[in-house]
Amino acid sequence: MRPERLALTQARGLIDAVDDGMVALLAARHRLVGLAGLLKRRLGVPVKDARREDRVHERAARLSRRLGMPEENARRLLDLVIGDACRQQAAEVAMAGLPYLETSRMNLDSVPAVSHAARADRWLRLLPPPRRLAPLLQAVPSRWQARLLEVAMSRVLGVATRDGSLDFMRGRRIAIEVGDLRLRWVLEMREDGLRVVEGEPEASVRGSATDLLLLAGRLEDADTLFFQRALVMTGDTELGLTARNLLERLPWESIPLGLRIVLNRGARLAQAAREAYRAAHS
Repeated sequence: MRPERLALTQARGLIDAVDDGMVALLAARHRLVGLAGLLKRRLGVPVKDARREDRVHERAARLSRRLGMPEENARRLLDLVIGDACRQQAAEVAMAGLPYLETSRMNLDSVPAVSHAARADRWLRLLPPPRRLAPLLQAVPSRWQARLLEVAMSRVLGVATRDGSLDFMRGRRIAIEVGDLRLRWVLEMREDGLRVVEGEPEASVRGSATDLLLLAGRLEDADTLFFQRALVMTGDTELGLTARNLLERLPWESIPLGLRIVLNRGARLAQAAREAYRAAHS
């Protein structure tokens, strides 16, 4: 087989993996839209929210510019999924026998009593586990992954970098492995901060996406996760433990508020989804 033909076959395989990941994400979004629709009915919130749609488009435009993707493509895709979400929620309102909520709020007493916890649990257990997103993430260029991780780390560790707390890591390499997503990064402390580099690490920390997110969101402490073997450390344990202790001492308030909210809410959602999925498949 000619090299070009082999390369084309491999490229098509990666495209198929991306397509599968997109379908999985759209399915997850569809289920979350249903949950959001339920909460809107309970709160009397209109189905359509123009200001939120503007914020969604603005965020997508910023990400598109950062990733080198045409902004118009992102806008068309979001217009499609937002329109589908509005139709989905309007249909659910009609099925519930309630008026379409466009501009007015409704009396909460008119909403049929439902178990919010039960409905939320039913939606959460349908979310795909992180491992199903691995093919999609594998297709994302490594330089994009590295750049996004470096930006996130610079925000989380900004204070520690400036006050010299991370000086012990200069020239040292630590790897972070996300097992279920099949992702691995080697980090090295340089003059301008932590950078993703090539080469073998001196120490590695491995865990699932959910457990690492729980650690980052301060919903679980490292000792508990290591004791449960949810996190595993290999290599130079002294270096790994020193880095871990630094992160545990890092003041939570030193992390930007927006990032704290994202980490905390993301960790809670991931934890709830995992518990619901396990309960459904036990």
